[in-house]
Amino acid sequence: MITLADMASKKSTVDHLRNIALFSECSTKELGLVVDNSTERVLKAGTVIMEQGRVGLEAYVILEGTATIKRNSKKIGTASVGSVIGELSLLDKGPRTATVIAETDVRLLVVTDRALKGAIQNIPAISTKLLKGLATRVRELDRAHYG
Repeated sequence: MITLADMASKKSTVDHLRNIALFSECSTKELGLVVDNSTERVLKAGTVIMEQGRVGLEAYVILEGTATIKRNSKKIGTASVGSVIGELSLLDKGPRTATVIAETDVRLLVVTDRALKGAIQNIPAISTKLLKGLATRVRELDRAHYG
């Protein structure tokens, strides 16, 4: 049985996804499918969320808390509420480009390869929308790096 609390939590998670460039082009229904096929995980401060060089088959959306991003043991950034981490490995099955460690206790939405494929199979147009969202993010990174 789905409770009102479950429905409120799903709506909140969908709202988080809507504000992320990777998912910004997706409809509420499409985001709902991603959420329905994903899981939430709570990790304690200090927990390694993902490790540079390891292959990963999931991405994480930070719903609560913050995490430190390190490349070659050097801090390169902080991920906070609304950040997506690990999406490159989710999309290309390649090695992680950074290590991410929970700075505080974190609540994460774990988007697996299976969850993303399930959403794409149910609504094929989601793949085009995800590509557009990813292109937007690449452009933002390009502007930030090269001006």
